[in-house]
This record gives sequence, structure tokens and C-alpha cells, in this order.
Amino acid sequence: MGRNRTIDRDMVLDVAEQIVFRDGATALTFDAVAKAAGITKGGLQYCFGSKDDLIAAIVDRGAKVFEAELARNTPPDADSLDRARGYIRASKSIDEPSQARFVSVILLLLQSPEQKQKIREFYAEWITQLDPGSEVERRTRTALIAAEGAFLLRSLALVEMDQAGWDDVFEDILKALPPKQE
Repeated sequence: MGRNRTIDRDMVLDVAEQIVFRDGATALTFDAVAKAAGITKGGLQYCFGSKDDLIAAIVDRGAKVFEAELARNTPPDADSLDRARGYIRASKSIDEPSQARFVSVILLLLQSPEQKQKIREFYAEWITQLDPGSEVERRTRTALIAAEGAFLLRSLALVEMDQAGWDDVFEDILKALPPKQE
């Protein structure tokens, strides 16, 4: 009688992200992931259920990484401006390997309307908390969008930027925020 093997979910998620990053979102199949991870397709299906569940796990893992970084960069009693500063600092601090993983997540989002909707809701929460009638909050909204744009441009390898250039861009974005009013 054989012993039960356990599947390392994080390893499988790493493999799935690598497939998407290397071969594109359409290459993400249970067959491809099982083969690359050295597990059976049945084991993969037992662990994740469906391709949509696998995508959700990849997206959720990426979100948790960002949420942890956001928490490290945002004071507990933060107002909307402090939350924006924390968000921008968190975006700046994500290293290049993690950015490559986020590219995989972005590509997957385009394949999954359900996951795409979750991300829309995430952004809507950030944007709708800012009052468009307030100059301070409009500038805050612009800085958040600029940080996301910089992050996506670099993550998708549409703009090459060394670490010093990356730091400069984010310092400029932070300077574009209105000063904290005491």
C-alpha cells in the first residue's frame, strides 16, 4: 500500500505562474501544470478543483503579498492620504521578481472575468474613497493612478528602469501628493 503524497500548494502556484509568465495565460492548463510540477492531473484537481480555482489561488496569493506590504507601509490610524502614501510606498517596494509574478497574475486576470471583477472592486474601493470635489483627494487619486501606471509599465517590461530610476519615479509620485496637514 502506497503512502499518501502531499502536494505543496505554493510550489504548484510557483509552477503555474512560471508557465503563464513564460508561455502566456492560454498555456495554463491542468496538464501543463501537473507535468511541470511532477504531480498527477488528478492530484492537481484534488488540490485546486478547477482551473478557475487555480487562478483564484494565484490571484489571492498575490493579493496577500501586496496587502502585507501595504500594512507595513500604512499607519493603523491612517486617513485617506496616509493610506495613499502607504499604497505608493508598498508599490515601490515590490522587488523585480515579485513584479514578474504580478505580470502572471495580470495575464490571468484577462482570462477570468470573475477574478477581473474582484480587481475592479479593489480599485473602486481605493478610488471611491476619495472625494473628487476635493483638490487634495484629486491629487491623491492622480498619484495612486501614476503609481499603478509605473508599476504596470515596469512589470510588463514596457519600460526598462534600473532601481535608481524606479526609486526616483516613486519619490516624484510621493512629492506630487499634497503635504500632510497637521
